[in-house]
This record gives sequence, structure tokens and C-alpha cells, in this order.
Amino acid sequence: MASRIWKAITRKKKFEGDSHLDTNLRRCLGLMDITFLALGQMMGAGIYVLTGTVVRNQAGPSIVFSFILAGIAALLSAFSYAEFGARFPRAGSAYTYTYIGFGELWAFIVGWTIPLEYMIGNAAVARSWSAYFDNLLDNYVKNTTIGIVGELSQVSIYKFVVFFTYRFPFQPGGFFSTYPDVLSFILICLCACVIAIGSRVSANVNTSFVVLNILVIIIVIISGMCYADFNNWSGTTSDGRSNFFPYGVTGTLTGAATCFFSYIGFEVLATAGEEVKCKLKIQKGNFNKPNSAPHRTIPVATFLSIGVIMTLYILVSSTLTLMVPYDQVHTTAPFAEAFDARGCTVVKYIISIGALVGLTNNLVTGVFALPRSVYAMADDGLLFGWLAHVNSYTKVPLNAIVIFTLINAVIALIFDIEALVEFLSIGTLFAYSFVSASVLVLRYQSAPIDGDEKRMDGGGELSSWIPARNFWESLPSGTSISLAVGALIASFFWLSFTFRTGFYESWYGQMSLGLNGLCIVLIMAFILGHTQNSLKTNFKVPCVPFLPCLSLLVNVFMMSYLTTATWIRLFVWMGVGLIIYFAYGIRHSKEAKRLTTIADIRMSSTFPNKNNRIPKT
Repeated sequence: MASRIWKAITRKKKFEGDSHLDTNLRRCLGLMDITFLALGQMMGAGIYVLTGTVVRNQAGPSIVFSFILAGIAALLSAFSYAEFGARFPRAGSAYTYTYIGFGELWAFIVGWTIPLEYMIGNAAVARSWSAYFDNLLDNYVKNTTIGIVGELSQVSIYKFVVFFTYRFPFQPGGFFSTYPDVLSFILICLCACVIAIGSRVSANVNTSFVVLNILVIIIVIISGMCYADFNNWSGTTSDGRSNFFPYGVTGTLTGAATCFFSYIGFEVLATAGEEVKCKLKIQKGNFNKPNSAPHRTIPVATFLSIGVIMTLYILVSSTLTLMVPYDQVHTTAPFAEAFDARGCTVVKYIISIGALVGLTNNLVTGVFALPRSVYAMADDGLLFGWLAHVNSYTKVPLNAIVIFTLINAVIALIFDIEALVEFLSIGTLFAYSFVSASVLVLRYQSAPIDGDEKRMDGGGELSSWIPARNFWESLPSGTSISLAVGALIASFFWLSFTFRTGFYESWYGQMSLGLNGLCIVLIMAFILGHTQNSLKTNFKVPCVPFLPCLSLLVNVFMMSYLTTATWIRLFVWMGVGLIIYFAYGIRHSKEAKRLTTIADIRMSSTFPNKNNRIPKT
């Protein structure tokens, strides 16, 4: 029994030949379409909302370096996403990649966090949009809603769940909002209506928003540079602090950790992998063989989008800090207030429109990605099959759009934005970590030579100097590298929590650091003792295993600095997911059915006749 369960939770997803290009969705998106999808997901809150807070409270003008450092950190994860996008252009993003690298249970755990990540991100953006719009109306929407419905403190959660049998009141200003944000509820539903029409329409709407947003940003940069004062970057303050580094290098690094989440969004490229155009080429004897367009498009779009957004972040943050001294920057509407102080009323209203467009754009791409992540799991049989239904006309997963849009809209209606953003962080970092780890696992496993599954290369073989080499090679393929990566992640958590708790300050904490460092060195040596496979793809992460390991270290450190409450909420969400997996997914997995079919075929080829008799002729 235990052996059967272990085989079930560790089974990995495999694709035969070009079967990873087969899909029920419509492949209609080109390079610019998916690049603009990523830009739409990253552009918005990072420019119009986050910049003011980081400048005023964390980094000052050195936010320029904060954005550069955050971009480099995001790039480390983007390398891994680009390699998987080049290998397997499928919907599901980190879920699909973990399924291929680590197996079904870990894939489900990662996949279960991705819809939550998108729902929380969408809800946070919708509430930001609502607050920004309501601010232009002098809080008319908020005051009217409270006047009609009242504050959420006047009702209780359990009234919606168990008919007044127990009272657990809302806590305004905590995890729940002070009032129901009806505007954000409606906004998410409207965006879902656009997405339901079809991928081509969604991409066109998104592209229009991105172009308009970039034009607004260009106007902001050009207009703002006319008021640039480089004295804001030079000299010292009255108390002797540098004007450029008013909070020191520590402030710059803290700002980088905050700015990192401005780059969240490039993974939407992987989520849209099954809708990237796949051209046909004519070959002798085969007139419908797909070429490698998706395999090239996704890596190019990944780096192109990060390069463009990093450039825009650096330019707009430079413009803001050159216009206004860092200690006078407005935290919630920095650009609008900066131009208002200069008497540029027209530019102020252009920025207000740009902020709303940018946030709308951000929301459209988030609502686009959400049902695709659900569809990938349902299509594999790990979630309920009706969520994988694709509309025959629009070629979109309509059931997943309807159900998860409603859940998403309810989250935006009642939850507080700060609690949402904090919870968003851990899900994103969790997914990024597994993608980087999956790259390591796949690189050090045998791969087919020239696509022939019957001929495998020497990937994963151990060097002669590895202790107990015969034992490790006797284990199933990929086991030794998977155990090594798991041990490395555990060591990174050990290291990060040693710093997080201040344990390193004691002598025994320093001994712990030394032991931890030795473990990391030995594990890295063990990983390097494996042979990389010779599989050729359109893009590979350079400097393996060092870049993926560095990405893992950065992500683990950022996760360790999140609050205990955030971890508890993650484990509660995971608990719900595991109940679904063991009650439904493990029994309906299509990968399990595929393996059963293969076993049956092998059995029938071994015993062609039921009673193993020679049939009569």
C-alpha cells in the first residue's frame, strides 16, 4: 500500500516527441503579444504605487540601484523559466515544470499556490485601482458603500458560512477590509468578460493598454526631466547623511527586496505557453510537423520584457528623485503630487489616467493567467475535469474563468490590500524556487539522443570520486540529484533562519554557520559530480548549477523574512489542496492512466495470448 502511494506521488510527467505541442487551446499569440502580456503584468503598481513608498521610507534616490538589484534577482528566476519555456511551451508554468522535474505531489503543491498567487495579485490590483479612482472622487464610492451596506465590522464571517451558530467577527484594518469594495468586485468581473471572448481579443486589449501606458510614462519622463535638479542626488543632509544613500546600503537592499515584486509577471509567459503560435513547415513525407516557434518565442519574450521593464523602472525612479527631494516625495501618488507642486495640472491628470490604465492592464493579464493555471491541473486530472472544459468557439477554459473569477472577486470584495500583498509574496517565491530546482534535476538526468527514447545519453552519471557511487547509481534515475537539491534547499533555509532569528550572534550560532557552510559545500560538490545531459534546446540556463542555486538562495532568504502569519495561511491553503489531491487527484491523474496503458501494452506484447498459448491457425 505504502509502495503504491509512493509511486503515485512521485510519478513524473513525460511527453513523447512533439506531444507537448498538442493542445485544445488556440495557438494565436506571437512574440509581441506575449511580451506585452508580461509587460502588462509587471507595469502598473510598481511605477505608480510602489515607487513613492520605497523612495520616502527605504532607499531615497538609491532606489535606482534597488530596481537594478531587484531586476537581477528576478532575472535569476527568469533564466529557469526561459529554459523550461524552450523545452515545454505548456500552460501551467511552475506547476508543469515541477511535474516534469520532481513528480506529481510536489507539482500539485506548487500548482495549488499558483491560482492563489494570481487571485491575491488580482485582488490587490483591483483594490488599488478602486482606491485610486475613489480618491479622484473624494472617496464618494467608499462613503456611499458604507452608508448603504455599513462596515464589515457590523457583520461576521460565520453568518456567511454556518447560519449564525458561532460568531467570529471581522477585524477591520487587519486581514479584512473596513468596507466591502464593490467597485473592485465589478472590475474583476468586467475583465473576466473580456478574457472569456478569446485569447486574440484579450491580447489586443492588453497590447492597447501597454502602448498607452508606455506613452504616458514617456511623457512623465520627458516632462519630469525638465525640472531635474541634480543637487537632489549629491551632497549630504543636515544630519550628515548622503542625499543619494540617505538610509545607507541597508536601505538600498531593503528597497531591492520590496522592488523585487515589481518584476513579478514574467511567468505569465509560461502560463500562456500553449497559446503561442506554432507554425507548420513542410518536410519530406510530413506536411504538418510543427517547428520550434514556441520554443524560441518564450525565452526571447522573457528577457525582452524584463529588459524593457527594468529600463522603465530606472528612468521613472530617476525622474522622480531628481524632481523632488526624497523626503518630500508623496508615498501614495508620487508623480501626480510632484507635477502638481510644479503647477503642471495637465501632466497631473495624464498621470492619473496612466495610473488607472496601468492598473487595468495589470489586472487584465492577471485575470488572463488565472484560469490557464487551473486548466493545466484539471487537464492533467489533478483537479475536477469540468474545469478543463474548453469552449468550442472561443477556445478558452470557460468554466475555470467563471468559477475562479467569482472567487477572485469575493476576495477583492472583503480582504485588506496589505494582507493580500504579503500573502502574494510567499506563493510567488515558492513557485520560483521549485522552477530553479527543477532545472537542476532535469539537467542531471539522462536525455534521449536525437529525440530517440530508445537511446539515452550519459546524463546523471556520477564521477568516480563520488563516495558510494555504486549505491547512488543503483537508485532510480534522478533520485540522487533530487535528494541533493532537497538537501541544498534545507541547508539554505537553515542558513537564512540563522540570520533571521539573530542566532548567528552567539558562539554556538557561529558554529552552526560553519557546519551549515560545510554542508552546502559538500552538497554542491556532490551535484557537480553528476554529468549533465547533452539535450539541445533553444535556450539553456548558463553556469549550471551555480545560477539556479543562487536563485534558490535569494528566494529562500526572502521567504524566511516573511511573517509567521503568512506561513500559517500558506499551510492552511496547502492543507485544503492536499485533501483535494488525495481524495480526487491521485485517482484521476492522467499520468497514472498513461503509465497503466504503457504497462498493459508491454504486458500484451510479452503475453500476446491470454493463456500464453500458441493460437490455432
